[in-house]
Amino acid sequence: MTVQFLRVGPSPLHETAEQHMVPMRDGTRLATDVHLPPAPRKHAAVVSRVPYDKSSPYMAIHKIAEHYLARGYVFVSQDVRGKFRSEGDTVPFVHEIEDTHDTLDWITRQPWSNGAVAMVGDSYHGWTQWAGAASGHPALRAIVPRVTSLEISDLSVLAGSGTDHALSLYHAKYFAHMWVDQGLYAYEVDWSVRPLRDLFEDAFASIGHRSAAVDSVIAGRPLTDPFHTRHPFAARPVPVLHRVGWFDNLIDASLRDHTAQLADPRWRDHAYLDADACDHHTYHLSQAPVPDEQDQALSESVLDAMLPRYLGRTLDFLDAFVLGRGEPGAFPRAVWFQGHDGEHTAASWPPPAARELRLHPARGAQATTSADGGTLTESAETTTTAVRWTHDPLNPVPSPVRDPWVHLKEYPQEQHTHDRPDVATFTGDPVVAPLDLVGPVTATVSIETSAAAGHLFVKLHDVAPDGTAHMIVRGQRRIEGGGPRRARVDLGHTGYRLRTGHRLRLQICGSDFPLYAPHPGSDGDLWQATAFSPAEQTLRIGGDHTRLTLTVADGPAQTPRRQPS
Repeated sequence: MTVQFLRVGPSPLHETAEQHMVPMRDGTRLATDVHLPPAPRKHAAVVSRVPYDKSSPYMAIHKIAEHYLARGYVFVSQDVRGKFRSEGDTVPFVHEIEDTHDTLDWITRQPWSNGAVAMVGDSYHGWTQWAGAASGHPALRAIVPRVTSLEISDLSVLAGSGTDHALSLYHAKYFAHMWVDQGLYAYEVDWSVRPLRDLFEDAFASIGHRSAAVDSVIAGRPLTDPFHTRHPFAARPVPVLHRVGWFDNLIDASLRDHTAQLADPRWRDHAYLDADACDHHTYHLSQAPVPDEQDQALSESVLDAMLPRYLGRTLDFLDAFVLGRGEPGAFPRAVWFQGHDGEHTAASWPPPAARELRLHPARGAQATTSADGGTLTESAETTTTAVRWTHDPLNPVPSPVRDPWVHLKEYPQEQHTHDRPDVATFTGDPVVAPLDLVGPVTATVSIETSAAAGHLFVKLHDVAPDGTAHMIVRGQRRIEGGGPRRARVDLGHTGYRLRTGHRLRLQICGSDFPLYAPHPGSDGDLWQATAFSPAEQTLRIGGDHTRLTLTVADGPAQTPRRQPS
């Protein structure tokens, strides 16, 4: 079947950029724009290596560069290998360590360079900063990876078998749209196609090109993760400002990076955290759901007003650690925006006075009968209750958000999903005073499936007095079949205030489609599955069978600095 698609190629070069075709060690040339400040002297350079077209309105590099030039930096942006104006094969991750090293080498040889380089950027161009760190280039002074993770280059998580991860179709969709050839492709995916290995076949046939990343995953031979042999933490440490979003779909992996850095004796003193109540594309909780007139992707004036907040902490960090302006020791170790409250700072994350709060699901007989379901209490029931529902892969629980990269732009109400008989919910009492969540959230779930294997999805929601429910954090994983198993689910971290009169709601179910593949019930490769069978899933509550563990503020752990806009 022919698929209608839109191919997006490179946008016109901006008048403020001077493009160079920079040769890599194998002769491949990468398109590189240089934005120079007016002062005729040597400068430190700030580099962003992107796969999304350095000249595009989406990237707005010419606007971003102005802020760096005003601080005295040269700003350098580059299309990574195989994308837009750059040469080479379109294959993600594989060449980035060497290409980043060679790019930094080129920069330090330029007459305007003072030999110091920093790197910035989000998502994939956040990951290329870690590639720069892994390269060990001596010119690299600091990195500011935002809404990204060291883990995104491990494509084995998209394998259809042999992993504890739920199969993320929206990540596969990213590679099928973005990593086909030098451009990017916009087209609708028919999520009803089975087997899943054929999900993008009609699009690839219509386009006339394929995605090497997608093909490698479906074939069971995912591209090699370069960090398996050259991990950044094995290289020379550099200061790192981890910038994360509480509603980013990579928040769990992002905080694992920060935690891993703190655990490394060579790198831990170089770790800093800046967390905002935003999603992957910087839409903010204080505006959610974001109307068109406040959308930075649709309004240039909104974008202009947003950029100082988006760039401010990064610029201050680089000034301290690259230019030596001010005292680096005074830069705060942890700054975060507490949702529905404001900005806070502490000596560490989680803040030192945070404590653990355990909540237990109860009244299991009501768990699948209404949105409120059972209860969520600090005291566990002494008797064990089994809560059962049927996971039907042909009628999965629908994903409430269409595009998880812009969760807060949509900010869906999820209480209608909670009414389904294949969704178990447990809702706490209204809080009589604000409850601040400030750290990791985990769930330990006693779960059993009648199938050979399955998926487990856990979400925590804020339920307002009018009954509307919005997600705070989420986590998911694969589970084995057989007898009851205790599954630990990492829901990520958050800084979020549950306001007076609001309630917490725990949601547990077996599917979330089309963001994740509906598990067919078999123990084979999910990409290849052709048979789909309903399975009974059994949750056990009472005692210590199933619990939710929160990290909450206890006492004056935080110092308010700014109220939400």
